[in-house]
Amino acid sequence: MAAVSEEAQGSNPGDEAAPGTPGTGENLCRHCNGTGQHDGQPCPECGGTGKVIEGIGGA
Repeated sequence: MAAVSEEAQGSNPGDEAAPGTPGTGENLCRHCNGTGQHDGQPCPECGGTGKVIEGIGGA
């Protein structure tokens, strides 16, 4: 699996909030099941990271 640059770790379409927002955390991307790939291409929801930022605990 290819390394993701620091620039690519910013906000992605599947993120509910910006990284580091209180009450949020990383979760596996449901679109690609955490692989970072969809149909042989980087996943459009997580930007190829396999992770999205979501609210936790009903936040």
